[in-house]
Amino acid sequence: MHIELQNTVTLRAPGRLHLGFLDPSGSLGRRFGSIGVVIDGFETEVELSAAFADRVTAETPEGAAQMERASAYLHTLRERSGCYETLHLRLLRVLPAHGGFGSGTQLALAIARAFAQWHRIDVSTATLAHWLGRGQRSGIGIHGFDLGGLLVDGGPAADGRPAPLLSRIALPDDWRIVVVQDERERGLAGSDEKGALTALGAMPAERAAEICHAVLMRVLPGAASAEFDVFALGVSRVQQLLGDYFAPVQNGRAYTSAAVGRLMEWIGRSPHPAAIGQSSWGPTGFAIVASQAHAEALESSARASGLIERGLVLSVVAPRNRGAEIADLRATRRAR
Repeated sequence: MHIELQNTVTLRAPGRLHLGFLDPSGSLGRRFGSIGVVIDGFETEVELSAAFADRVTAETPEGAAQMERASAYLHTLRERSGCYETLHLRLLRVLPAHGGFGSGTQLALAIARAFAQWHRIDVSTATLAHWLGRGQRSGIGIHGFDLGGLLVDGGPAADGRPAPLLSRIALPDDWRIVVVQDERERGLAGSDEKGALTALGAMPAERAAEICHAVLMRVLPGAASAEFDVFALGVSRVQQLLGDYFAPVQNGRAYTSAAVGRLMEWIGRSPHPAAIGQSSWGPTGFAIVASQAHAEALESSARASGLIERGLVLSVVAPRNRGAEIADLRATRRAR
């Protein structure tokens, strides 16, 4: 029997869907604020181990494209913490970049929490996010990293600290989410996102007020009491209002991907209720439904109707009511 000493910290962080901003231009006083849901089936996974020299490696082409960013995160974490032990960081899996899953924030937090665990640093996720410049608009990815579930945040503070958590509700286990990706498109990010927000101008105060009312009196009560129809009506209305507002910087459309938009609009006309919309800047669309059977029937009917165009990828996932998972295997012996 061979006894091997493992010496790794591994962290798996879930993806999220951003269901919308409450007040993107601050028409009612406080800018942004947002609602989102953490989902199963899409994850970032990183591993830290001891090394003679610093290394960052990746197991997938998508991860390889994030190696430079990951190295920068490690450098910042060392500067902030004063911990300079040499490490090997492996990017085992990453979320699709610029797809609406919160890939940048989850990669940053996965590396940061694994780094903090390795060095036994007691620091909050919000502080780690602030160190790495994440959460400048939405706090959904930060709070979702810790808690999972359906989340509402209050928008970032004036001093740049990440948005406070206002509500967290565990969604019913039976509910399902049909995630629709368009592999041909990418959502806005970075300077392009900032430019688009600047170009849009102010959202009318009455529209922001209606979004806030729909979240407070439809989405949250529907989720808390498992009244799916109420929840779905609220989410779809929020998305309709936001889609109209963002259309001028999305080629005149509510959806970044025209193909995703056509499918979502078809689902919206279905006799069975569904919460439909686009996550963040897309191109990913979503349809939240009340059961696995409904999700499967919806996908089957869409395929039969020829609405799953080339380039679209559908996944049926569950809402995730827990956050990131960490495994510290240092000094753990494994027998072979």
